[in-house]
Amino acid sequence: MIAANLIPSHDVALWLVRHIDNMLDHCGLTRYPAVEQVIYLIIIVAVALAMGLIVRSVVGWIVRKIVRMRNSDMGQQLLHDKIVEKCTHFIPPLVLMGLVPFAFDSASRLLHIIDKVVLIYAIIALAYGVAAVLKFIFVQVNERRNKRNLPVQGILNVVLGILWIVVAIIVVSVIVDKSPGALLAGLTAFAAALMLIFKDSILGFVAGIQMSENDMLHVGDWICVPGTQADGNVEDVSLSTVKIRNFDNTLVMVPPYELVSKGFQNYRAMQDTGSRRIMFNIIINTDSVTRATGEMATALAAKYPDVKNFLDRASKTQDGWICDNGNYVVNGTTETNMGLFRAYATSYLKSNPHMSQDQMIMVNQKPPTADGYVLQIYCFANTAQWVAFEGIYSAILEHLTTTLPDFGLTMHSSTNLEVASPAKAQ
Repeated sequence: MIAANLIPSHDVALWLVRHIDNMLDHCGLTRYPAVEQVIYLIIIVAVALAMGLIVRSVVGWIVRKIVRMRNSDMGQQLLHDKIVEKCTHFIPPLVLMGLVPFAFDSASRLLHIIDKVVLIYAIIALAYGVAAVLKFIFVQVNERRNKRNLPVQGILNVVLGILWIVVAIIVVSVIVDKSPGALLAGLTAFAAALMLIFKDSILGFVAGIQMSENDMLHVGDWICVPGTQADGNVEDVSLSTVKIRNFDNTLVMVPPYELVSKGFQNYRAMQDTGSRRIMFNIIINTDSVTRATGEMATALAAKYPDVKNFLDRASKTQDGWICDNGNYVVNGTTETNMGLFRAYATSYLKSNPHMSQDQMIMVNQKPPTADGYVLQIYCFANTAQWVAFEGIYSAILEHLTTTLPDFGLTMHSSTNLEVASPAKAQ
């Protein structure tokens, strides 16, 4: 009888074999050990699957009860992602590993093969459960603890990649009956090929670490990548791809190492400060710049109070110009009509409620060109929102350009009106 050769210490296995023997005696098949082994194997597979289903149902019922009692978002996410069900896949191979050896002789070749299959099944099931738990943990960390919107998705991908690489090495070592260490030693000869195959993943992993350590990129940042069509908000950062949604709702995928190696422009600091720079040049015809007369100064002072305040202060100086580092700097002179316009434009910007007074406000004259004198307007709006910014910028541009004729100045047709950063939606 095959039951005599089985290990009698395992009560469940011994009980199963005894009942199988009794059943076979009734069928007249007692002298066929192969039939007994097949029936035993079928029964323990069914038992293993049933135990897995029972454990899954019981644990799932308990978890659902606890979630309903506490009514937490984490519990709902736990049920939604089916974490418990994924972890219980390890139960059937565990039962099989305990019961399969009792169906075969210890020297059986078939037992050796089945042991390998069950062990591989157990390793993969365990890794599947661990991966599910890791994903759940990273999601919770990203939603609850990641206040800076760091790209944790890339870190998760790296961890999962390492996990499955380790699983693959262990599975191969089980198949070839070698230790994982010996297998790794043999793989060193293929290191160059592996690095070539996983080049993008390796570069993405290194780039992800650099971006995280240097706080270069967050999910939700507005970035612009030179040389590509990427100019919008970052939606996702993974091991191999940074997904950017442009402001026309098109998606652009850029490898992380491209951002680190070639550089990119991040407008997060502008958004954090709540201000946005306005910078444009007005080219003034040379012939329209003249020396300021008393009549001109009096007429402008009567029309513009800011010019009158400037003239009152300038008259107290010996050279007739003000350009200091005080809290209310007015940059201009009384020598020319352009000097008076610079003083007026500076005062206008400083008194404008839509300007950020904590940032630099300056109206300065650049070296003249063949087209004429270059007057640069440099200031910051007190908002980073696209629509509001464009309204402020347009109002400043309209006011200053339409005020030029009152100062006797004319604008050259090739005037370069340039905002420091392209106007994009926020």
